Amino acid sequence: MTKTSQSQSLPPGDLGPAQRDAAWERLGRDHFDVVVIGGGVVGAGIALDAATRGLEVALVEARDLASGTSSRSSKMFHGGLRYLEQLDFGLVREALHERELSLKTLAPHLVKPLRFLYPLTHRVWERPYVASGLVLYDSMGGAKSVPGQHHLTRSAALRLAPGIRRDALIGGVTYYDTVVDDARHTMTVARTAAHYGAVIRTSTQVVGFLREADRVVGVKVRDSEDGRTTQVRGHVVINATGVWTDEIQALSRQRGRFHVRASKGVHIVVPRDRITSDTALILRTPTSVLFVIPWGASHWIIGTTDTDWNLDLAHPAATRADIAYLLERVNEVLVTPLTHEDIQGVYAGLRPLLAGESDETSKLSREHAVARICPGLVAIAGGKYTTYRVMAYDAVEAAAQDIPQRVSPSITEKVPLLGADGYFALLNQAPQLAQTYDVHPYRIEHLLNRYGSQVTDVLDLAAGDPELLQPITESPTYLRVEAIYAATAEGALHLDDVLARRTRISIEYSHRGVACAQEVAELVAPVLGWNPERIAQEVETYNARVDAEIRSQTQPDDIAADALRAAAPEPRPEILEPVPTDG
Repeated sequence: MTKTSQSQSLPPGDLGPAQRDAAWERLGRDHFDVVVIGGGVVGAGIALDAATRGLEVALVEARDLASGTSSRSSKMFHGGLRYLEQLDFGLVREALHERELSLKTLAPHLVKPLRFLYPLTHRVWERPYVASGLVLYDSMGGAKSVPGQHHLTRSAALRLAPGIRRDALIGGVTYYDTVVDDARHTMTVARTAAHYGAVIRTSTQVVGFLREADRVVGVKVRDSEDGRTTQVRGHVVINATGVWTDEIQALSRQRGRFHVRASKGVHIVVPRDRITSDTALILRTPTSVLFVIPWGASHWIIGTTDTDWNLDLAHPAATRADIAYLLERVNEVLVTPLTHEDIQGVYAGLRPLLAGESDETSKLSREHAVARICPGLVAIAGGKYTTYRVMAYDAVEAAAQDIPQRVSPSITEKVPLLGADGYFALLNQAPQLAQTYDVHPYRIEHLLNRYGSQVTDVLDLAAGDPELLQPITESPTYLRVEAIYAATAEGALHLDDVLARRTRISIEYSHRGVACAQEVAELVAPVLGWNPERIAQEVETYNARVDAEIRSQTQPDDIAADALRAAAPEPRPEILEPVPTDG
Protein backbone atom coordinates (compact mmCIF):
# COMPACT_ATOMS: atom_id res chain seq x y z
CA MET A 1 0.00 0.00 0.00
CA THR A 2 1.20 3.54 -0.73
CA LYS A 3 0.29 4.60 2.81
CA THR A 4 2.66 2.02 4.28
CA SER A 5 5.53 2.88 1.99
CA GLN A 6 5.22 6.55 2.91
CA SER A 7 5.21 5.86 6.65
CA GLN A 8 8.39 3.81 6.32
CA SER A 9 10.29 6.60 4.63
CA LEU A 10 9.08 9.63 6.61
CA PRO A 11 8.36 10.14 10.31
CA PRO A 12 4.60 9.76 10.78
CA GLY A 13 2.94 13.10 11.39
CA ASP A 14 5.89 15.21 10.22
CA LEU A 15 4.99 17.84 7.62
CA GLY A 16 8.33 18.80 6.12
CA PRO A 17 9.76 19.32 2.64
CA ALA A 18 10.21 15.59 1.96
CA GLN A 19 6.63 14.86 2.99
CA ARG A 20 5.43 17.71 0.79
CA ASP A 21 7.09 16.21 -2.29
CA ALA A 22 5.72 12.75 -1.50
CA ALA A 23 2.25 14.20 -0.94
CA TRP A 24 2.19 15.82 -4.39
CA GLU A 25 3.09 12.49 -5.97
CA ARG A 26 0.35 10.70 -4.06
CA LEU A 27 -2.27 13.33 -4.84
CA GLY A 28 -1.85 12.76 -8.57
CA ARG A 29 -1.46 8.98 -8.35
CA ASP A 30 -3.75 7.52 -5.68
CA HIS A 31 -7.51 7.24 -5.48
CA PHE A 32 -8.85 8.49 -2.14
CA ASP A 33 -12.00 7.73 -0.24
CA VAL A 34 -12.26 11.33 1.01
CA VAL A 35 -10.76 14.53 -0.38
CA VAL A 36 -11.02 17.45 2.05
CA ILE A 37 -10.78 21.07 0.90
CA GLY A 38 -9.66 23.44 3.66
CA GLY A 39 -6.92 23.39 6.30
CA GLY A 40 -8.79 25.05 9.14
CA VAL A 41 -9.75 23.19 12.29
CA VAL A 42 -12.87 21.67 10.70
CA GLY A 43 -11.02 20.40 7.62
CA ALA A 44 -8.18 19.04 9.76
CA GLY A 45 -10.73 17.44 12.07
CA ILE A 46 -12.47 15.78 9.11
CA ALA A 47 -9.14 14.41 7.87
CA LEU A 48 -8.43 12.98 11.33
CA ASP A 49 -11.91 11.51 11.73
CA ALA A 50 -11.80 9.85 8.30
CA ALA A 51 -8.22 8.59 8.60
CA THR A 52 -8.85 6.99 12.00
CA ARG A 53 -11.88 5.20 10.51
CA GLY A 54 -9.45 3.50 8.13
CA LEU A 55 -10.27 5.60 5.06
CA GLU A 56 -7.77 6.88 2.50
CA VAL A 57 -7.78 10.66 2.95
CA ALA A 58 -6.27 13.69 1.27
CA LEU A 59 -6.50 17.27 2.56
CA VAL A 60 -5.52 20.28 0.47
CA GLU A 61 -5.24 23.88 1.66
CA ALA A 62 -4.61 26.87 -0.63
CA ARG A 63 -2.48 28.72 1.93
CA ASP A 64 -1.29 27.52 5.33
CA LEU A 65 -2.89 25.41 8.04
CA ALA A 66 -5.15 27.66 10.14
CA SER A 67 -4.32 30.66 7.93
CA GLY A 68 -7.93 31.86 8.03
CA THR A 69 -10.46 31.87 10.86
CA SER A 70 -8.74 29.11 12.82
CA SER A 71 -5.78 31.30 13.81
CA ARG A 72 -7.78 34.44 14.58
CA SER A 73 -10.29 33.41 17.22
CA SER A 74 -10.67 34.58 20.82
CA LYS A 75 -8.27 31.74 21.78
CA MET A 76 -10.87 29.96 23.88
CA PHE A 77 -12.05 26.37 23.82
CA HIS A 78 -15.20 27.38 25.62
CA GLY A 79 -18.64 26.07 26.38
CA GLY A 80 -20.47 29.13 25.13
CA LEU A 81 -21.89 30.50 28.36
CA ARG A 82 -23.65 33.34 26.57
CA TYR A 83 -25.65 30.90 24.41
CA LEU A 84 -27.59 29.92 27.52
CA GLU A 85 -29.36 33.27 27.28
CA GLN A 86 -30.46 32.26 23.79
CA LEU A 87 -31.79 28.99 25.31
CA ASP A 88 -29.42 27.04 23.04
CA PHE A 89 -28.89 24.32 25.62
CA GLY A 90 -27.92 21.66 23.10
CA LEU A 91 -25.03 23.72 21.73
CA VAL A 92 -23.76 24.54 25.23
CA ARG A 93 -23.95 20.92 26.40
CA GLU A 94 -22.17 19.74 23.26
CA ALA A 95 -19.45 22.38 23.58
CA LEU A 96 -18.86 21.59 27.26
CA HIS A 97 -18.47 17.90 26.44
CA GLU A 98 -15.89 18.76 23.79
CA ARG A 99 -14.11 21.13 26.15
CA GLU A 100 -13.84 18.40 28.77
CA LEU A 101 -12.51 15.88 26.23
CA SER A 102 -9.78 18.21 25.02
CA LEU A 103 -8.86 19.43 28.48
CA LYS A 104 -8.37 15.96 29.95
CA THR A 105 -7.71 13.54 27.07
CA LEU A 106 -7.30 14.86 23.56
CA ALA A 107 -5.09 17.93 24.00
CA PRO A 108 -4.17 18.67 27.64
CA HIS A 109 -0.87 20.20 26.47
CA LEU A 110 -2.74 22.79 24.39
CA VAL A 111 -6.09 23.41 26.14
CA LYS A 112 -5.74 24.97 29.60
CA PRO A 113 -8.26 25.90 32.32
CA LEU A 114 -8.82 29.60 32.81
CA ARG A 115 -10.67 31.41 35.61
CA PHE A 116 -13.02 34.24 34.61
CA LEU A 117 -14.50 37.04 36.70
CA TYR A 118 -17.96 38.23 35.76
CA PRO A 119 -18.39 41.69 37.37
CA LEU A 120 -21.93 42.29 38.60
CA THR A 121 -23.32 45.79 38.00
CA HIS A 122 -26.99 45.57 39.03
CA ARG A 123 -28.37 44.95 42.49
CA VAL A 124 -31.12 42.51 43.45
CA TRP A 125 -31.79 40.69 40.16
CA GLU A 126 -28.41 40.19 38.47
CA ARG A 127 -26.69 37.88 40.96
CA PRO A 128 -29.49 35.27 41.04
CA TYR A 129 -29.88 35.60 37.27
CA VAL A 130 -26.17 34.92 36.62
CA ALA A 131 -26.09 32.24 39.31
CA SER A 132 -28.96 30.33 37.73
CA GLY A 133 -27.21 30.42 34.37
CA LEU A 134 -23.97 29.18 35.87
CA VAL A 135 -25.79 26.42 37.74
CA LEU A 136 -27.02 25.22 34.36
CA TYR A 137 -23.54 25.64 32.90
CA ASP A 138 -21.95 23.66 35.73
CA SER A 139 -24.59 20.92 35.65
CA MET A 140 -24.16 20.47 31.90
CA GLY A 141 -20.49 19.73 32.42
CA GLY A 142 -18.91 23.11 33.06
CA ALA A 143 -17.68 22.07 36.50
CA LYS A 144 -16.62 18.53 35.67
CA SER A 145 -12.83 18.97 35.75
CA VAL A 146 -12.64 22.58 36.88
CA PRO A 147 -14.17 24.40 39.88
CA GLY A 148 -17.74 25.58 39.66
CA GLN A 149 -19.03 29.12 40.14
CA HIS A 150 -17.94 31.13 43.17
CA HIS A 151 -19.67 34.30 44.34
CA LEU A 152 -17.69 37.33 45.54
CA THR A 153 -18.41 40.58 47.32
CA ARG A 154 -17.17 43.77 45.68
CA SER A 155 -14.11 43.84 47.93
CA ALA A 156 -13.25 40.23 47.17
CA ALA A 157 -13.67 40.81 43.44
CA LEU A 158 -11.38 43.85 43.59
CA ARG A 159 -8.74 41.85 45.44
CA LEU A 160 -8.82 39.38 42.56
CA ALA A 161 -8.82 42.12 39.90
CA PRO A 162 -7.45 45.37 41.40
CA GLY A 163 -7.30 46.92 37.94
CA ILE A 164 -11.10 47.26 37.83
CA ARG A 165 -12.65 50.54 38.99
CA ARG A 166 -14.52 50.25 42.27
CA ASP A 167 -17.59 51.92 40.79
CA ALA A 168 -17.63 49.48 37.85
CA LEU A 169 -19.06 46.59 39.88
CA ILE A 170 -21.07 45.78 42.99
CA GLY A 171 -19.77 42.23 43.30
CA GLY A 172 -18.65 39.37 41.10
CA VAL A 173 -18.91 35.72 40.16
CA THR A 174 -16.03 33.51 39.03
CA TYR A 175 -16.28 30.46 36.78
CA TYR A 176 -13.91 28.49 34.58
CA ASP A 177 -13.44 28.07 30.86
CA THR A 178 -10.33 27.28 28.83
CA VAL A 179 -7.73 28.98 26.65
CA VAL A 180 -5.97 27.52 23.60
CA ASP A 181 -3.46 28.59 20.95
CA ASP A 182 -5.87 28.01 18.08
CA ALA A 183 -3.28 27.95 15.28
CA ARG A 184 -1.08 25.41 17.07
CA HIS A 185 -4.10 23.30 17.93
CA THR A 186 -5.31 23.22 14.32
CA MET A 187 -1.83 22.38 13.05
CA THR A 188 -1.59 19.58 15.62
CA VAL A 189 -4.95 18.14 14.54
CA ALA A 190 -3.66 18.10 10.95
CA ARG A 191 -0.36 16.48 11.96
CA THR A 192 -2.28 13.86 13.93
CA ALA A 193 -4.33 13.10 10.82
CA ALA A 194 -1.06 12.73 8.89
CA HIS A 195 0.23 10.42 11.62
CA TYR A 196 -2.72 8.13 10.91
CA GLY A 197 -2.13 8.15 7.16
CA ALA A 198 -3.87 11.23 5.77
CA VAL A 199 -2.08 13.07 2.96
CA ILE A 200 -1.86 16.71 4.08
CA ARG A 201 -0.63 19.33 1.62
CA THR A 202 -0.72 23.10 2.04
CA SER A 203 -0.16 25.71 -0.69
CA THR A 204 -2.37 23.47 -2.82
CA GLN A 205 -5.38 25.32 -4.20
CA VAL A 206 -8.51 23.74 -5.62
CA VAL A 207 -9.15 25.32 -9.03
CA GLY A 208 -11.80 22.98 -10.42
CA PHE A 209 -13.90 19.87 -9.89
CA LEU A 210 -13.73 16.56 -11.74
CA ARG A 211 -17.07 15.14 -12.84
CA GLU A 212 -18.50 11.98 -14.33
CA ALA A 213 -22.11 12.58 -15.37
CA ASP A 214 -23.84 14.13 -12.35
CA ARG A 215 -21.20 12.95 -9.87
CA VAL A 216 -18.18 14.81 -8.48
CA VAL A 217 -15.21 12.42 -8.61
CA GLY A 218 -12.37 14.66 -7.45
CA VAL A 219 -10.73 18.06 -7.78
CA LYS A 220 -8.13 19.78 -9.90
CA VAL A 221 -5.46 21.42 -7.73
CA ARG A 222 -2.74 23.97 -8.39
CA ASP A 223 0.45 24.40 -6.40
CA SER A 224 0.34 27.90 -4.90
CA GLU A 225 4.16 28.03 -4.97
CA ASP A 226 5.05 27.06 -8.54
CA GLY A 227 1.78 26.79 -10.49
CA ARG A 228 1.92 23.05 -11.19
CA THR A 229 -1.44 21.33 -11.51
CA THR A 230 -2.67 17.80 -10.99
CA GLN A 231 -5.92 15.93 -10.52
CA VAL A 232 -6.95 14.36 -7.22
CA ARG A 233 -9.56 11.62 -7.48
CA GLY A 234 -11.81 10.42 -4.69
CA HIS A 235 -15.16 8.89 -3.89
CA VAL A 236 -16.30 12.07 -2.14
CA VAL A 237 -15.08 15.66 -1.79
CA ILE A 238 -15.86 17.62 1.37
CA ASN A 239 -15.92 21.43 1.19
CA ALA A 240 -14.74 22.62 4.62
CA THR A 241 -13.54 26.07 3.62
CA GLY A 242 -15.39 28.26 6.13
CA VAL A 243 -15.88 31.76 4.76
CA TRP A 244 -14.81 30.50 1.31
CA THR A 245 -17.70 28.00 1.21
CA ASP A 246 -19.70 29.96 -1.36
CA GLU A 247 -16.63 30.53 -3.57
CA ILE A 248 -15.86 26.80 -3.71
CA GLN A 249 -19.57 26.11 -4.19
CA ALA A 250 -19.59 28.36 -7.25
CA LEU A 251 -16.54 26.52 -8.59
CA SER A 252 -18.44 23.23 -8.36
CA ARG A 253 -21.29 24.68 -10.46
CA GLN A 254 -23.81 23.14 -8.11
CA ARG A 255 -26.52 24.99 -6.21
CA GLY A 256 -25.70 25.18 -2.52
CA ARG A 257 -28.08 24.33 0.31
CA PHE A 258 -26.92 27.25 2.45
CA HIS A 259 -24.82 30.39 2.23
CA VAL A 260 -22.12 31.67 4.53
CA ARG A 261 -21.89 35.25 5.77
CA ALA A 262 -18.57 36.56 7.03
CA SER A 263 -18.59 38.45 10.32
CA LYS A 264 -15.41 40.30 11.29
CA GLY A 265 -14.04 39.96 14.81
CA VAL A 266 -11.12 42.15 15.92
CA HIS A 267 -8.84 41.60 18.92
CA ILE A 268 -6.10 43.72 20.43
CA VAL A 269 -3.09 42.49 22.42
CA VAL A 270 -1.64 44.55 25.28
CA PRO A 271 1.15 43.91 27.83
CA ARG A 272 0.14 42.08 31.01
CA ASP A 273 1.27 44.93 33.26
CA ARG A 274 -1.32 47.30 31.75
CA ILE A 275 -4.18 45.51 33.56
CA THR A 276 -3.76 44.32 37.14
CA SER A 277 -5.78 41.14 37.53
CA ASP A 278 -5.27 37.53 38.56
CA THR A 279 -8.17 36.36 36.43
CA ALA A 280 -9.64 36.72 32.96
CA LEU A 281 -12.64 39.03 32.60
CA ILE A 282 -15.94 38.71 30.80
CA LEU A 283 -17.66 42.09 30.43
CA ARG A 284 -21.15 42.90 29.27
CA THR A 285 -21.50 45.21 26.25
CA PRO A 286 -24.71 46.68 24.81
CA THR A 287 -24.83 43.93 22.15
CA SER A 288 -22.67 41.03 23.36
CA VAL A 289 -19.72 40.40 25.68
CA LEU A 290 -16.08 41.43 25.78
CA PHE A 291 -13.32 39.03 26.84
CA VAL A 292 -10.07 40.08 28.51
CA ILE A 293 -7.93 36.95 28.42
CA PRO A 294 -4.41 36.29 29.77
CA TRP A 295 -2.17 35.24 26.88
CA GLY A 296 1.00 33.53 27.99
CA ALA A 297 2.86 35.22 30.82
CA SER A 298 3.15 38.64 29.23
CA HIS A 299 -0.05 39.71 27.46
CA TRP A 300 -3.78 40.20 27.50
CA ILE A 301 -6.01 39.57 24.49
CA ILE A 302 -9.08 41.83 24.38
CA GLY A 303 -11.98 41.20 22.02
CA THR A 304 -14.10 40.97 20.08
CA THR A 305 -16.14 42.95 17.59
CA ASP A 306 -18.91 41.58 15.36
CA THR A 307 -19.48 43.41 12.09
CA ASP A 308 -20.41 42.33 8.56
CA TRP A 309 -17.50 41.90 6.16
CA ASN A 310 -17.92 41.76 2.38
CA LEU A 311 -14.35 42.43 1.22
CA ASP A 312 -11.13 40.37 0.95
CA LEU A 313 -11.71 37.04 2.72
CA ALA A 314 -8.02 36.15 3.04
CA HIS A 315 -6.87 39.30 4.80
CA PRO A 316 -9.63 40.99 6.82
CA ALA A 317 -8.45 44.36 8.08
CA ALA A 318 -9.02 46.00 11.44
CA THR A 319 -9.89 49.70 11.32
CA ARG A 320 -9.26 52.58 13.67
CA ALA A 321 -12.96 52.41 14.59
CA ASP A 322 -12.70 48.71 15.53
CA ILE A 323 -9.75 49.38 17.82
CA ALA A 324 -11.40 52.45 19.33
CA TYR A 325 -14.52 50.41 20.11
CA LEU A 326 -12.49 47.80 22.02
CA LEU A 327 -10.58 50.45 23.95
CA GLU A 328 -13.77 52.32 24.81
CA ARG A 329 -15.51 49.19 26.08
CA VAL A 330 -12.66 47.90 28.21
CA ASN A 331 -11.80 51.36 29.57
CA GLU A 332 -15.30 51.62 31.02
CA VAL A 333 -14.14 49.32 33.82
CA LEU A 334 -10.38 49.93 34.14
CA VAL A 335 -8.70 52.06 36.80
CA THR A 336 -5.93 52.98 34.33
CA PRO A 337 -7.36 53.38 30.82
CA LEU A 338 -5.59 51.76 27.88
CA THR A 339 -4.41 53.89 24.98
CA HIS A 340 -3.42 53.15 21.40
CA GLU A 341 0.23 53.28 22.53
CA ASP A 342 -0.37 50.28 24.81
CA ILE A 343 -1.36 48.02 21.92
CA GLN A 344 1.34 45.58 20.83
CA GLY A 345 -0.69 43.48 18.42
CA VAL A 346 -3.95 43.52 16.50
CA TYR A 347 -5.61 40.74 14.53
CA ALA A 348 -8.86 40.41 12.62
CA GLY A 349 -10.64 37.20 11.74
CA LEU A 350 -13.84 36.20 10.00
CA ARG A 351 -16.52 34.01 11.54
CA PRO A 352 -18.33 31.81 8.99
CA LEU A 353 -21.96 32.34 9.99
CA LEU A 354 -24.74 30.48 8.24
CA ALA A 355 -27.01 32.76 6.25
CA GLY A 356 -29.95 30.61 5.27
CA GLU A 357 -32.20 31.10 2.30
CA SER A 358 -35.14 31.70 4.64
CA ASP A 359 -35.79 33.10 8.12
CA GLU A 360 -36.00 29.53 9.41
CA THR A 361 -32.44 28.63 8.37
CA SER A 362 -30.98 32.02 9.30
CA LYS A 363 -31.37 31.17 12.99
CA LEU A 364 -28.59 28.59 12.62
CA SER A 365 -25.90 31.29 12.71
CA ARG A 366 -23.76 29.77 15.50
CA GLU A 367 -24.66 26.17 14.77
CA HIS A 368 -23.34 24.19 11.83
CA ALA A 369 -24.96 22.63 8.83
CA VAL A 370 -23.95 19.74 6.57
CA ALA A 371 -25.41 19.13 3.12
CA ARG A 372 -24.84 16.61 0.34
CA ILE A 373 -24.79 19.05 -2.56
CA CYS A 374 -24.75 16.35 -5.23
CA PRO A 375 -23.36 12.82 -5.49
CA GLY A 376 -19.74 12.98 -4.44
CA LEU A 377 -19.82 16.47 -2.89
CA VAL A 378 -20.56 17.39 0.73
CA ALA A 379 -20.36 20.87 2.27
CA ILE A 380 -20.11 21.84 5.93
CA ALA A 381 -20.17 25.36 7.38
CA GLY A 382 -20.99 27.38 10.48
CA GLY A 383 -20.30 26.11 13.96
CA LYS A 384 -17.74 27.19 16.53
CA TYR A 385 -14.12 26.22 17.12
CA THR A 386 -14.87 24.15 20.23
CA THR A 387 -17.16 21.74 18.39
CA TYR A 388 -14.81 21.02 15.48
CA ARG A 389 -14.76 17.29 16.30
CA VAL A 390 -18.57 17.04 16.20
CA MET A 391 -18.60 18.91 12.88
CA ALA A 392 -15.99 16.53 11.50
CA TYR A 393 -18.04 13.53 12.58
CA ASP A 394 -21.18 14.91 10.92
CA ALA A 395 -19.32 15.65 7.67
CA VAL A 396 -17.83 12.16 7.41
CA GLU A 397 -21.18 10.59 8.24
CA ALA A 398 -22.77 12.56 5.39
CA ALA A 399 -19.93 11.58 3.07
CA ALA A 400 -20.22 7.89 3.91
CA GLN A 401 -23.07 7.32 1.47
CA ASP A 402 -20.68 8.07 -1.40
CA ILE A 403 -17.99 5.65 -0.18
CA PRO A 404 -18.56 2.14 -1.57
CA GLN A 405 -17.09 0.16 1.34
CA ARG A 406 -18.41 0.00 4.88
CA VAL A 407 -17.30 3.02 6.90
CA SER A 408 -16.27 2.26 10.48
CA PRO A 409 -17.64 4.31 13.38
CA SER A 410 -15.82 7.46 14.48
CA ILE A 411 -13.23 6.97 17.24
CA THR A 412 -11.76 10.47 17.58
CA GLU A 413 -13.16 10.74 21.10
CA LYS A 414 -10.43 8.23 22.04
CA VAL A 415 -7.57 9.55 19.87
CA PRO A 416 -5.26 11.99 21.68
CA LEU A 417 -3.55 14.58 19.50
CA LEU A 418 0.18 14.36 18.92
CA GLY A 419 1.99 15.43 22.07
CA ALA A 420 -0.81 14.48 24.48
CA ASP A 421 0.40 10.99 25.37
CA GLY A 422 3.04 11.27 28.07
CA TYR A 423 2.53 15.00 28.59
CA PHE A 424 1.66 14.83 32.29
CA ALA A 425 4.62 12.55 33.06
CA LEU A 426 6.99 14.90 31.26
CA LEU A 427 5.61 17.85 33.24
CA ASN A 428 6.74 16.04 36.38
CA GLN A 429 10.10 15.34 34.75
CA ALA A 430 10.70 18.95 33.65
CA PRO A 431 13.68 19.45 36.01
CA GLN A 432 15.43 16.38 34.57
CA LEU A 433 14.71 17.51 31.00
CA ALA A 434 16.07 20.94 31.84
CA GLN A 435 19.27 19.39 33.12
CA THR A 436 19.62 17.05 30.14
CA TYR A 437 19.26 19.82 27.57
CA ASP A 438 20.81 22.61 29.67
CA VAL A 439 17.64 24.70 29.37
CA HIS A 440 15.93 26.55 32.21
CA PRO A 441 13.03 24.54 33.78
CA TYR A 442 10.64 27.45 33.08
CA ARG A 443 11.55 27.20 29.40
CA ILE A 444 10.93 23.42 29.41
CA GLU A 445 7.46 23.95 30.86
CA HIS A 446 6.74 26.57 28.20
CA LEU A 447 7.83 24.14 25.48
CA LEU A 448 5.76 21.31 26.97
CA ASN A 449 2.68 23.52 26.72
CA ARG A 450 3.37 24.04 23.02
CA TYR A 451 4.63 20.62 21.93
CA GLY A 452 3.61 18.23 24.68
CA SER A 453 5.53 14.97 24.62
CA GLN A 454 7.09 15.93 21.29
CA VAL A 455 9.29 18.42 23.14
CA THR A 456 12.28 16.09 22.84
CA ASP A 457 11.87 16.02 19.04
CA VAL A 458 12.20 19.81 19.08
CA LEU A 459 15.16 19.95 21.44
CA ASP A 460 16.99 17.12 19.67
CA LEU A 461 17.22 19.30 16.55
CA ALA A 462 19.79 21.35 18.47
CA ALA A 463 22.12 18.37 18.96
CA GLY A 464 25.65 19.53 18.20
CA ASP A 465 24.60 23.18 18.00
CA PRO A 466 23.73 24.57 21.44
CA GLU A 467 23.26 28.03 19.93
CA LEU A 468 19.91 26.79 18.64
CA LEU A 469 18.71 26.52 22.25
CA GLN A 470 19.18 30.27 22.66
CA PRO A 471 16.17 32.60 22.38
CA ILE A 472 15.37 34.39 19.14
CA THR A 473 17.14 37.69 19.71
CA GLU A 474 14.22 40.13 19.42
CA SER A 475 11.50 37.64 20.41
CA PRO A 476 12.94 35.86 23.45
CA THR A 477 9.74 33.97 24.28
CA TYR A 478 10.80 31.48 21.60
CA LEU A 479 13.95 29.44 21.06
CA ARG A 480 15.75 29.47 17.73
CA VAL A 481 15.23 25.72 17.38
CA GLU A 482 11.46 26.26 17.38
CA ALA A 483 11.69 28.10 14.06
CA ILE A 484 13.64 25.20 12.59
CA TYR A 485 11.11 22.67 13.90
CA ALA A 486 8.28 24.69 12.33
CA ALA A 487 9.85 24.16 8.88
CA THR A 488 11.10 20.62 9.54
CA ALA A 489 7.96 19.05 10.98
CA GLU A 490 5.07 21.53 11.17
CA GLY A 491 4.54 22.40 7.52
CA ALA A 492 5.75 26.03 7.59
CA LEU A 493 6.72 27.13 4.06
CA HIS A 494 7.06 30.90 4.50
CA LEU A 495 8.27 33.38 7.06
CA ASP A 496 4.66 34.42 7.66
CA ASP A 497 3.77 30.83 8.60
CA VAL A 498 6.47 30.80 11.29
CA LEU A 499 5.95 34.28 12.74
CA ALA A 500 2.14 34.43 12.61
CA ARG A 501 1.02 30.84 13.31
CA ARG A 502 3.72 28.36 14.45
CA THR A 503 4.77 31.09 16.87
CA ARG A 504 2.63 34.15 17.68
CA ILE A 505 5.46 36.67 17.36
CA SER A 506 3.38 38.76 14.95
CA ILE A 507 0.92 39.71 17.72
CA GLU A 508 3.05 39.36 20.86
CA TYR A 509 5.75 41.96 20.15
CA SER A 510 5.32 45.60 19.23
CA HIS A 511 7.67 45.11 16.26
CA ARG A 512 5.22 42.40 15.07
CA GLY A 513 8.03 40.20 13.88
CA VAL A 514 9.90 42.72 11.76
CA ALA A 515 12.84 42.92 14.18
CA CYS A 516 13.48 39.17 14.04
CA ALA A 517 12.40 38.42 10.46
CA GLN A 518 15.96 38.23 9.11
CA GLU A 519 17.15 35.96 11.91
CA VAL A 520 14.21 33.57 11.56
CA ALA A 521 14.50 33.49 7.77
CA GLU A 522 18.17 32.53 8.04
CA LEU A 523 17.29 29.78 10.54
CA VAL A 524 14.72 28.09 8.28
CA ALA A 525 16.59 28.70 5.01
CA PRO A 526 18.65 25.46 5.08
CA VAL A 527 15.52 23.39 5.74
CA LEU A 528 13.46 25.02 2.99
CA GLY A 529 16.31 25.42 0.49
CA TRP A 530 16.33 29.22 0.42
CA ASN A 531 19.27 31.04 -1.14
CA PRO A 532 20.22 34.61 -0.06
CA GLU A 533 17.90 36.12 -2.68
CA ARG A 534 14.96 34.07 -1.43
CA ILE A 535 15.74 35.02 2.19
CA ALA A 536 15.68 38.70 1.23
CA GLN A 537 12.40 38.23 -0.66
CA GLU A 538 10.71 36.49 2.30
CA VAL A 539 11.83 39.23 4.70
CA GLU A 540 10.70 41.97 2.32
CA THR A 541 7.31 40.31 1.78
CA TYR A 542 6.74 39.83 5.50
CA ASN A 543 7.76 43.40 6.35
CA ALA A 544 5.41 44.71 3.66
CA ARG A 545 2.56 42.68 5.15
CA VAL A 546 3.18 44.13 8.62
CA ASP A 547 3.45 47.66 7.26
CA ALA A 548 0.17 47.25 5.36
CA GLU A 549 -1.60 45.93 8.46
CA ILE A 550 -0.36 48.75 10.68
CA ARG A 551 -1.38 51.40 8.14
CA SER A 552 -4.78 49.76 7.58
CA GLN A 553 -5.43 50.00 11.33
CA THR A 554 -5.34 53.79 11.08
CA GLN A 555 -8.11 53.91 8.48
CA PRO A 556 -11.64 55.03 9.34
CA ASP A 557 -13.62 52.29 7.59
CA ASP A 558 -13.45 48.79 6.12
CA ILE A 559 -13.11 49.87 2.50
CA ALA A 560 -10.09 52.09 3.16
CA ALA A 561 -8.46 49.53 5.46
CA ASP A 562 -9.04 46.68 3.01
CA ALA A 563 -7.51 48.64 0.13
CA LEU A 564 -4.27 49.08 2.07
CA ARG A 565 -4.10 45.52 3.43
CA ALA A 566 -4.97 43.84 0.13
CA ALA A 567 -2.19 45.74 -1.65
CA ALA A 568 0.50 43.89 0.34
CA PRO A 569 2.36 41.17 -1.60
CA GLU A 570 1.33 37.52 -1.23
CA PRO A 571 4.01 35.11 0.03
CA ARG A 572 2.50 32.37 -2.16
CA PRO A 573 3.27 33.70 -5.64
CA GLU A 574 0.97 31.44 -7.67
CA ILE A 575 -2.22 31.65 -5.61
CA LEU A 576 -5.28 32.68 -7.61
CA GLU A 577 -7.67 35.29 -6.20
CA PRO A 578 -10.38 34.71 -7.05
CA VAL A 579 -10.26 31.31 -8.73
CA PRO A 580 -11.69 31.58 -12.27
CA THR A 581 -15.00 29.69 -12.37
CA ASP A 582 -14.61 28.87 -16.05
CA GLY A 583 -11.34 26.96 -15.51
